[in-house]
Amino acid sequence: MVAARQGRELQRYSASTGGRIVVGCIPYRVRDDNGEVEVLVICSRKKGASAGVLFPKGGWELDESMDEAARREALEEAGVRGETGPSLGRWCYQSRRYEATYEGYMFPLRVTDELERWPEMSGRGRTWVTVQDAMDRCPHLWMREALQRFADRVADAAL
Repeated sequence: MVAARQGRELQRYSASTGGRIVVGCIPYRVRDDNGEVEVLVICSRKKGASAGVLFPKGGWELDESMDEAARREALEEAGVRGETGPSLGRWCYQSRRYEATYEGYMFPLRVTDELERWPEMSGRGRTWVTVQDAMDRCPHLWMREALQRFADRVADAAL
């Protein structure tokens, strides 16, 4: 099993906000039985499922592309591998823990492999849900906006 990266020595910081630049993804699959799109959500390490659902995301590091960062976060936090599509956009949001404004980017990630063991499996749960269920349960406005852009792409069949 690959270990999750630790530390902030290689972190990228935004020239416009001064906060970290984070990259994440919306892992998804298309069900064989009915063609419905489902997304994979994870729960917060600190607060658990009661805090709502999240998508894998984390710091973009100096030695990787944004695409690589999105795929790394999916592997570390959700235990999935896949192929990313074009960016869903850029958001600036206030950190809940630090006095900082982060710059976040999200990508769709079509899941090709779901691992039984992954680096953060002891601290995070993962669940496949409908897009609407994820929308209803996600507490972060910027992640819901990314999910809406993803849903719009699905509707336009531009995956």
